Amino acid sequence: MEPGFWHERWQKGEIGFHLDRFNPKLLAYWPRLAVPGNATVFVPLCGKSLDMLWLREQGHRVVGVELSPVAVSQFFEENDATPEVTECPPHTAYTTDGIRLYLGDYFALTPEQVWHWGEEAPAHTDTAIYDRAALVALPPEMRSRYAAKMRSLSRPGTKMLLVTLEYPQAERAGPPFSVPPDEVSAHFADVATIEHWADDDVLPEHPHWQARGIAYLREHVFALTWHG
Repeated sequence: MEPGFWHERWQKGEIGFHLDRFNPKLLAYWPRLAVPGNATVFVPLCGKSLDMLWLREQGHRVVGVELSPVAVSQFFEENDATPEVTECPPHTAYTTDGIRLYLGDYFALTPEQVWHWGEEAPAHTDTAIYDRAALVALPPEMRSRYAAKMRSLSRPGTKMLLVTLEYPQAERAGPPFSVPPDEVSAHFADVATIEHWADDDVLPEHPHWQARGIAYLREHVFALTWHG
């Protein structure tokens, strides 16, 4: 899936994946993850997610990465924030109180960018990741690359809340794509402890999916802890 696909979606406002509220799964399960308040939380492919505001409210420093300049601009505009802009090729960093968004390629990020915020801010000991719409946004061949990059960015002890969808892929073209539990295990079981916290039938919440005759739609929540 080429970057142009996502640029076009944002330019046309075709962003059905964006929620205009905090994600219920985040509210329900993040406290159970027991992430210390001073942790840095990484949100990959963040869009303009309001979840980043909620995470900041918990005391976390939040780092996101997003390909679309439209999404980054709208995030700050819609939340009445004026960020400090710093060039850090190949990214541009937009920083406001407790939140830094990198405009650019997720695959080009370094651990120093994610956890250190650059030389002006020390790295926190505690690190966490929140993925509600990143892994499911990618086709199979890119999900393997995404997982490999995530493995390279994560530290021992990093905690991750991962939300995925599962449905008969042959019945609908993604995104979002179907990512069943066995695929999560295939990507991360050798580097992290994985707990499967939820497996919910969410088809009744999505009438447009029902109207298309999708046989089932399940939402999974996983907690991962990287091995020390």
